[in-house]
Amino acid sequence: MIIVCFVTRLLEEAFNTVAALPDARQDELARIMLELAGIDQPPIQLTAEEEADLAEAEAEVERGEIATPEEVRAMWVKHGL
Repeated sequence: MIIVCFVTRLLEEAFNTVAALPDARQDELARIMLELAGIDQPPIQLTAEEEADLAEAEAEVERGEIATPEEVRAMWVKHGL
């Protein structure tokens, strides 16, 4: 059996680019793409470290410890975005 798959040039470029990324990043982008295509994805399972980081971030928000717009802009500039 022969399977023929037609993709646009842009989609092929995206596949090739993403294929060169680390596995975890590939999976993240694949989940996003499937979700955008209307295919529900199961929740991502967090590691214990990620759970702790999330809990700390939520606590900081509850205490009102959030970045100012200037701090956010500085972070974007720092990372060239």
